[in-house]
Amino acid sequence: MKTKVVIIGAGISGASIARVLSRYENLEVHLIEKAPDVGWGVSKANTALIHGGYDDDPEKYPMRAKLCIRGNRLWHQWVKELQIAHVWNGALIVATKEEEFDELERLLERGHRNGVPEMRMVDKNELFHLEPSLTREAIGALWVPIVGQIAPIPAVIALVENAVANGVKTHLETEVRGVKVENGKVKGVETNGDFIEADVVINAAGLYADKIARMAGIDYFEIHPRKGEYFLFDDTVPGPKRVLFPTPTPISKGIVVTTEVSGHLMIGPNAQDLPPKEREDLATTRKGLEEVWEGAKKLWPNLPPRNRVIRTFAGLRPEPTGGDFIIKAEEEVQGFINVAGIRSPGLTSAPAIAYEITEIIRRDLGINLVEKSRWNPYRREITHFFMLRPEQINGMVKKNPAYGKIVCRCNSVSEGDILEAIERMKFIGVKTPSVDSVKFRTKATTGTCQGSFCRPRIVHLLAREYGVEPWQVTLKGRESEIGIGDIKTLLRGDEV
Repeated sequence: MKTKVVIIGAGISGASIARVLSRYENLEVHLIEKAPDVGWGVSKANTALIHGGYDDDPEKYPMRAKLCIRGNRLWHQWVKELQIAHVWNGALIVATKEEEFDELERLLERGHRNGVPEMRMVDKNELFHLEPSLTREAIGALWVPIVGQIAPIPAVIALVENAVANGVKTHLETEVRGVKVENGKVKGVETNGDFIEADVVINAAGLYADKIARMAGIDYFEIHPRKGEYFLFDDTVPGPKRVLFPTPTPISKGIVVTTEVSGHLMIGPNAQDLPPKEREDLATTRKGLEEVWEGAKKLWPNLPPRNRVIRTFAGLRPEPTGGDFIIKAEEEVQGFINVAGIRSPGLTSAPAIAYEITEIIRRDLGINLVEKSRWNPYRREITHFFMLRPEQINGMVKKNPAYGKIVCRCNSVSEGDILEAIERMKFIGVKTPSVDSVKFRTKATTGTCQGSFCRPRIVHLLAREYGVEPWQVTLKGRESEIGIGDIKTLLRGDEV
């Protein structure tokens, strides 16, 4: 008889756990997410860094220190198996004053304690060889070659696709409203739909992990949101070759300047602590964005004019009581495992968190895990027309003419790409057609015009493939329908 496991939250942590647990034939794994698609919570908006593991004090934050460097190493394997876009470009923590070298030396020593390889101090000459366009005030830096970057939501999508291919069942648009506990044991979860039985419940609910824990009678920690704001520039704007950090202060790591994996210069984040009730506050502010702009200029003084900005956005991080990751099987409720407070470096640590959960299930819950003989670790990336060579394009168009129709001009996304994305959405259980689901799989609508040209065509493709009216297609799930009011008459043929 299989052990039923419910994972609450399809962000980077929950998706990684689902993928790893899909290896075992005696587990029946269910992945629950309240959003219409995967990766739309904390994982959606962040700096997208695979951190180097030098930053977390192993005495104050032992879980973060242990899992960050392990996660970094695992991502080197996972991006290959799952064909996730990535770059290993390294990071420079830059000093502009002599007194900042004391902090860099502390970071170097901490990195050595955490097992970070290859990091070292570089002088001014080597620094400008590594990053020629850096501020002229820079006098040296700590160089961490193992730092990299990935695209977070495509990474979550890849993990979930692989998990579903290996037998994981997804439940999207499914909100947990209660955790059933009898005689000190987990029995399942109440949702806005059906009751889902479970022998093990893994709470990876991001900003809401404390609320889920309280449903099970566990209330020793609280999550508060920490907001970070960002600028994203047109992809014709040159950015740095490396990830650039200022020397951190006791208050902040400072504003990062980087070129993200799609080739866009990105700056941010700042850090603003919000009260627990503001867990959905993703609004940017004039004050916050000015803080980001001025902070970035200290490292990258030649910021382009603001008319080259194509998007500003904010992300929220779940800051837990005590600051460290909370990853443990709760003794008072047998079968309930918390994966809470997964703030930075949570993206980096996610693969290691998944293996930590596997060990907890074995060691603390006493469940013997039996590996599948035919578990498949591989997943093929979606077709991206803009990445194909001319001879590949010719072959694709001959097989399917849809690949010859460009829908998104900014990023050269074809109709074939979009149809493939819709097919994959359905494969993992996306029920509500949304433009954002297509965007995160194809890059359509993310270019300079931000969808002004391609969005109507995407809406019609989604409507056709999902069998709904165009005005029922959404931007990002229910209550964000594209068509409202009398605009519907244009498609119904009503007299006006």
